[in-house]
Amino acid sequence: MADLISLASGYGSFLPPPAAVEAATQALRAGQLPVAHIAGLPALRQALAERHQGAAAISSDQVVVTPGAKSALYALLVMLLRPQDEVVLPTPNWFGFDKLLARTSATVRHVPLSGADNYALTPAALRAVLTPRTRILLLSNPNNPTGRVYHRAELAALLEVTREFPDLYVLSDEIYNLISFGAEPVPSLLDFPDPAGRHVVVNGFSKSLALIGWGIGYLVAPAALAQACAEWQFATSVAVPVPAQQGALAATHDATSIAAELCHQLHLTRPLLLNYLGGLSRVPTLLPEATYYAFPDLRAYLDPALPARQASAALVERFKAGGVEVVDGGTCHAPGFVRISYAVPEPQLREALTRLSTVLAQHP
Repeated sequence: MADLISLASGYGSFLPPPAAVEAATQALRAGQLPVAHIAGLPALRQALAERHQGAAAISSDQVVVTPGAKSALYALLVMLLRPQDEVVLPTPNWFGFDKLLARTSATVRHVPLSGADNYALTPAALRAVLTPRTRILLLSNPNNPTGRVYHRAELAALLEVTREFPDLYVLSDEIYNLISFGAEPVPSLLDFPDPAGRHVVVNGFSKSLALIGWGIGYLVAPAALAQACAEWQFATSVAVPVPAQQGALAATHDATSIAAELCHQLHLTRPLLLNYLGGLSRVPTLLPEATYYAFPDLRAYLDPALPARQASAALVERFKAGGVEVVDGGTCHAPGFVRISYAVPEPQLREALTRLSTVLAQHP
């Protein structure tokens, strides 16, 4: 279909913040571009350190600016993982984690979570899968694709368990942290005491701050680990161009208002999608608290003659043939679910939902 509507993109349809555009433009007009320090502009690193002050003081030498959040994630995985190490990954989770981990020597141990209890990760379930070989517990908070937020009490209980494993790092991807619709802000891993220096955070600017396509992310880690990641970046890549960093600096200073405006825009499309899903009699209702995705359970619409993963992919192909692209939950270890973005213009979303209804109505 020529006019395929994509509800699969991980990026919204937001315009970049004017202050960021102006800052980047000024940098471009200033003459020959300087080459930034490999770890990022000092002013940006300092601003990010100040924004992430938590249970302990964060200094700018703990911050490394990277060419996107995936670069930050991969640098950390390469620096931390050793042969025979294990990574624990609760699922459903972002399909990109598997692609990155496949390029390391680690063994991945998945912890399947269930929508029946709102994807709760209990201390008992976590303790059961951790071993002396576990090197990283990889979290996303808010979770992509489910939109689940793990709040302070839940995280505190999980960190009580991780402290029993002195060689274990907790790595938290918090790139959607400001796209939240709950009564409380999304807590950061950096909000919790970390006397052993085992808490690491990855974030970026493309989701919560609308710098889509600017290619800029960052990590916050203990200083020695951050330095090792900067050295890895120097050996394998380049510093993020100065105009993008200047735009990110402006966005960091104005982060609260930028994110509030994005959430305001999403208030137009969020209820449209959630009300639609709530009206499907075969679909269990679970409201995402954050991100701009819903992750409905469409297993009732799968072909029972096919294996789950194959049936899930087939359903997504049926949607695509009907004019709508969504993310197959099978790629996130949840076959039969789909990730649907509502960060699209309202008329486009309305048309997409009409098309989804047509496809679903064809199922007996």
